[in-house]
Amino acid sequence: MIRNALLAAAALTAIVAPTASADPIIGQPAPCVGASDLVGPVFTVRKCGVSDVDQFRAGLENNGNAYCGPASLYNVLHYWGHEKGAPVGWLTTKVGNLDPKDQADYNVITNSIGRIGVDAKYNGGTNMTNLRTAWDIATKPARDAGWTTSRGYVSTNEQIDWAGELARKLNEGPLQLVYGRYKDGPQVGSLQRTGGHIVTVVAASGTFNNTTVQLKLADPGRALDHGQGDYLKTQSQYESLDVYLVRQNIYEYVPVKDDENTREDESLQPGTYRYVQRWELSGPRYQSNTTRQFVEGFNWFDMAK
Repeated sequence: MIRNALLAAAALTAIVAPTASADPIIGQPAPCVGASDLVGPVFTVRKCGVSDVDQFRAGLENNGNAYCGPASLYNVLHYWGHEKGAPVGWLTTKVGNLDPKDQADYNVITNSIGRIGVDAKYNGGTNMTNLRTAWDIATKPARDAGWTTSRGYVSTNEQIDWAGELARKLNEGPLQLVYGRYKDGPQVGSLQRTGGHIVTVVAASGTFNNTTVQLKLADPGRALDHGQGDYLKTQSQYESLDVYLVRQNIYEYVPVKDDENTREDESLQPGTYRYVQRWELSGPRYQSNTTRQFVEGFNWFDMAK
């Protein structure tokens, strides 16, 4: 695979400076120049040393088809374990001792992604709330060693300058971003969520208080060798995928979910409609003729000692 070129920053007055890397081999391959510019009307933030692990792996349920959440969180933990030296992991397994590009570590990393799934209460998928709990569990060894940790969630429907907040939180460390796949709803002009996907954000550029932003993602579900050869038993080459987000107000249809603890099938009841703010996602590797993709929010994470 060929890593996409970094977004051109010529139009931005960003201050971009190389950052010393504690791990020049593991993580995003060279060239990766860190950036941290949050001054003025524009921002440019780029994190180096973030892994890009595959979610599709033999040994996970359904070959990891719905393990995007745990895999993307592993990318976050990789950054803190390798770039910042935090002792994150589980029992004797420490993320900082593992190299996703080393075939000898492949099975241990698969088990680690599975462990994140257990801690995030995987039930055919994971949600952003439970993934933050999985972060708490994986970072407990660091807190025991004197580190402080924090995390949170920022919804597109609750933050006025959502893209600016994303840049500020990305400056602390890589993020988990969730987007939904939407199709036409029952009423004309409405949209209905049909599924979703979780990725890791490694870079952002844009303007504060604007309606657009450009991101680079480590996407655990979009390897170029997907479906080829021993792709379920080997790590794909790393990529940074370009995406573009545009703020939208959408009219969303929300169906009623069935409560398994009652005799009644609540899903037969009529759903509700609401106006929500989302950011429509597009990019060269994110084309779809059947659905539209809207970002709903992101998990942020921070550590210090």
